[in-house]
Amino acid sequence: MSILAGRAPVRPVPAFLALGFRPFFLAAGLWAAAAVALWIVLFATGVGLPSRFDPLAWHIHEMLFGFVMAAIAGFLLTAISNWTQRLPVSGVPLALLLALWLLGRIACLISALIPSWLAMAADLSFPAVLLAVVAREIVAGRNWRNLPMAAPLTVLAVADLLMHLDAAGAAVPPGLGWRLALAAIIVLISVVAGRIVPSFTRNWLAWRGESDLPAVYGAIDRAALGALHAGMIGWTFFPALRAPGLLLLLGAALNLWRLLRWRGGAAAAEPLLLVLHIGYAWLVLGAGLLGLVLLDADLPPSAAIHALTAGAIGTMILAVMTRVARGHTGRALSADRVTSLIYILVGLAAIARVAAAFAESWTLPLLIASAGLWIAAFAGFVLRYGAMLLLPREPA
Repeated sequence: MSILAGRAPVRPVPAFLALGFRPFFLAAGLWAAAAVALWIVLFATGVGLPSRFDPLAWHIHEMLFGFVMAAIAGFLLTAISNWTQRLPVSGVPLALLLALWLLGRIACLISALIPSWLAMAADLSFPAVLLAVVAREIVAGRNWRNLPMAAPLTVLAVADLLMHLDAAGAAVPPGLGWRLALAAIIVLISVVAGRIVPSFTRNWLAWRGESDLPAVYGAIDRAALGALHAGMIGWTFFPALRAPGLLLLLGAALNLWRLLRWRGGAAAAEPLLLVLHIGYAWLVLGAGLLGLVLLDADLPPSAAIHALTAGAIGTMILAVMTRVARGHTGRALSADRVTSLIYILVGLAAIARVAAAFAESWTLPLLIASAGLWIAAFAGFVLRYGAMLLLPREPA
């Protein structure tokens, strides 16, 4: 008699819960559109939320810890199985992670109606559990090279706590929570981009028979990351000092040099690849603008912040989500017309949002236009990629 006799049959995992990118990229796309739609209504009408966060703080929080955290979760949970060669987090554990993310969104929306400690616990449960899962998988797979990837998650969890404490009236330096989160995300993007952008570009150019390939990682990359990271950390804790501004300007210059060495111009024929270079160019621009702001240049701080957020973060997240979704569902690594369109829309949204900081008489129309373009970009992602994320992989 078989030793398996009497055991309940193993139920297959639904495609939607087979890999982390599927539920979390869909959640990121939906929330990116929905949260901005709600924010622009609140901004235009002056209506409040039943939240301890004021409308602006809620908008900042949900972009950083709702939208961005969902995208980070989808990327890491998918990449870790490749790094460690272990089975991916899937099925019920993945569904529970998604439920914790959703619980956090609800808790932040209605935090004024429940005890502050309960809202904090509900929201922080997701980054805490995600961090534990990521660390466990990396350690179990003995993939020590990628263990530092747990550091940004730790910083984001602390930053989330700081925003909650600030909203609850604790003695927290104003803005420290969101600055710390933004710095951690920019650090993460700069590190991950240095791995994937030149690698993907090199592979594509080699496939086309090109011999002039992106430069390999070296001293320029280390110097660029060192200056950028030091500048972002300095700005986080000492936003009134000039020294971080100098570091950010140096970091912007070195990262521009770094970006040019990745041969993005040669990849212009493939939007799926070119958009990664454009996203990193937004990071360079945002770091440079932030450096000038700290050096007392006559520039609005919100222009620098939104070059980094709407520009760099928004573009890079869309670029990675579309590429990963296509690659892991058996589609060609080439952008179709809808994909190219959503890249254009998110770029225009970032341009309009940065421009709104400069054109005082046009601020509201530009904000509304930026919000509409952003919503269209991420709603377009959901409409084009939703079925890919929900349904099984296409046969080879």
